Amino acid sequence: MATEIKMPQLGESVTEGTISKWLVKPGDKVNKYDPIAEVMTDKVNAEVPSSFTGTVKELIAGEDETIEVGGVICTITVEGEAVEPPPSSAPEVSKKAISVSEDTSEKKRFSPAVLRLAGEHNIDLSQVQGTGRGGRITRKDLQLMIEGGIIPEPKVNAVIEEKPVAVKPMEQAPIVTAKVAKDPVSSSIPASAPGDIEIPVSGVRKAIAANMVKSKHEAPHAWTMVEVDVTNLVHYRNSVKEGFKQKEGYNLTFLPFFIKAVVEALKEFPQLNSMWAGDKIIQKKDINISLAVATEDALYVPVIKHADEKTIKGIAREINELAGKVRNKTISSSDMQGGTFTVNNTGSFGSILSTPIINHPQAAILSVESIVKRPVVLDNDAIAIRHMVNLCLSLDHRVLDGLVCGRFLARVKENLQSITKENTQLY
Repeated sequence: MATEIKMPQLGESVTEGTISKWLVKPGDKVNKYDPIAEVMTDKVNAEVPSSFTGTVKELIAGEDETIEVGGVICTITVEGEAVEPPPSSAPEVSKKAISVSEDTSEKKRFSPAVLRLAGEHNIDLSQVQGTGRGGRITRKDLQLMIEGGIIPEPKVNAVIEEKPVAVKPMEQAPIVTAKVAKDPVSSSIPASAPGDIEIPVSGVRKAIAANMVKSKHEAPHAWTMVEVDVTNLVHYRNSVKEGFKQKEGYNLTFLPFFIKAVVEALKEFPQLNSMWAGDKIIQKKDINISLAVATEDALYVPVIKHADEKTIKGIAREINELAGKVRNKTISSSDMQGGTFTVNNTGSFGSILSTPIINHPQAAILSVESIVKRPVVLDNDAIAIRHMVNLCLSLDHRVLDGLVCGRFLARVKENLQSITKENTQLY
């Protein structure tokens, strides 16, 4: 008798996961805790371990198929139980095809990802032929249709479905095929030319792409920027960085000072520490700063929790620890949960201007650009060389308006420009 392995809860508020890659196949023997699949969610990529020692019997979910938490993804014959002969690899496809024709019980069950894509692209799911188990429609089915520009037209005659004559034409000419024939050049997928390199999209890149599209699709972005004279901050930090490194064992960068200035402003303008929730706006009590950390091929957003309770040294320590986890690939889903406002350090790449995409469902994101020396006209009309930085804020215009965001940025600017050795403690 086979034992079911189910989609685990990969983090708070995570309701589903997508099988990005199977690491086993039917007939493989696995030990307890061996990884059997790579799964991606909207928050993190993770490996699913086997809960038993035994032999893989059947892979229920296909790659790129989204399964709700608690849904069965595969079955295993646990060691000690009667081992049934594994299905041969060759008939796997045909067996799946047979099961599709025999079992249609899954056709009307749609995952949240499928319902979301269908709603976003006005897809009539009754017109879609699913390739999942039992004819179930998968997210991959819809993505292929969307990318290929072959979205079926809504079923116009659905209201007169009771008449038997309305059923017959569906078998003769599937609407998807008819659309392709009518508009064969509608595909927007670029074709490779000789010499081009095709790079498969990894699970992490898929998750990033999905989150960015979701944010841009749902949140009406607006953008504003201020330039800040951080000359005093540069002098202060440079005067203490060597001693800090020797004492604490890690670098004191400018970023903790910027985060501290943002946190203090968020206390005064909690509207920016909010998120859109359909028919309401949730203003968060805790100030948890999401921090964008890039690797060579991916972007992670770990969270400094309760940043309002931390000193500059405490923030610096958390930045160092979280960045280390990202680099060592030991970052966990819990490290990336609960963010309420995001700070993006694009200045580390030399950028002086950017328009960041909001980290959904948060209401705003702030980019800290490069600190550069520039000649600046002072209040007394003198010209001096100063250390200047641009702060760029993207905001969800459903939640925030320009007035409060302008005041928020002005407060961040004031906080940064007032930093001196005398009034800013590291500890």
